[in-house]
Amino acid sequence: MATHTTDPRKLLEQMLLVRAYEEAIVAGSQAGKVPGTCTSVGQEAAAVGVVNALAPEDLILTNHRSSGHLLARGADPGRMLAEVMGRSGGYCGGHSGSLHISVKELGVVLTSTIVGAELSLAPGVALSQKMLGRPGIVACFFGDGAACEGSFHESINLAALWNLPVLYICENNHWQAFVHRREAMCKDHVSDWAASYGIPAKTVDGNDVGTVLVAAQAAAAQVRDSGRPYLLETYTYRTRGHFEPDDQAYVDPAEREPWLARDPIKLCREWLIADGQLSAAQAEALADKVATRIAAAQAFADDSPFPSTDALTRYVYA
Repeated sequence: MATHTTDPRKLLEQMLLVRAYEEAIVAGSQAGKVPGTCTSVGQEAAAVGVVNALAPEDLILTNHRSSGHLLARGADPGRMLAEVMGRSGGYCGGHSGSLHISVKELGVVLTSTIVGAELSLAPGVALSQKMLGRPGIVACFFGDGAACEGSFHESINLAALWNLPVLYICENNHWQAFVHRREAMCKDHVSDWAASYGIPAKTVDGNDVGTVLVAAQAAAAQVRDSGRPYLLETYTYRTRGHFEPDDQAYVDPAEREPWLARDPIKLCREWLIADGQLSAAQAEALADKVATRIAAAQAFADDSPFPSTDALTRYVYA
């Protein structure tokens, strides 16, 4: 675990919150209360580590696996659950579901389910920041699947050409929906492609939250100081299916098992206990605290009414 200034117990608590929230989403899907949705189970360290390296004025563009980014940024799990369930108490009034949540007050510009769409928008958002003289950088999250889209190359080329303050974060989770990255990529690492555009890049262990945080802090500082883009690749693994429900029949168990053994929450908890920063009892107390918070979030979402017909059609133009 790398050395950093952020309290690692906070990082563990956030990862526990992300996991518990997504388990609630899965349970809701299985009960027929939540439409099929995408989770990021196994990737919590990547999201929590990077988001904790950002400043309040930084802007975030993310994708269909956005729960970790939103919760680490400070989003309320009750309002997120309400949004996923299509309730009026959600951040977008129940309009977005889980795949399009935006939270303006937290600097989350958008969540996009269109693969690579956030990459297309990142240079424009960064150019706006630059032209308006705003201090924030733009953090753009995407997966290895999006990196195989033309929008990735167009985006990173333009950001490099125009000297735009974009921190590109590729969460390389090995799976592009139902297709393994080996079937779509000639190399293991997306970071190798950055050299073609003359920008710095780094690949880190995406299951070690401390390592991710330190690398993201350095990357964000470089973007802030230089005004130029940087590509950070977090090498991780999605341990649940592409969406809920998904039996993962296409996944080789021999590949998945070692990643399950390197669960980011397990690694962080074990390190904190071994380092004397947390006792086993305190770890259990953290888990209980998170469980209580998710139960309250679920109650809020369940009690939130569905939007009225007028509200549902308010932003429909055709």
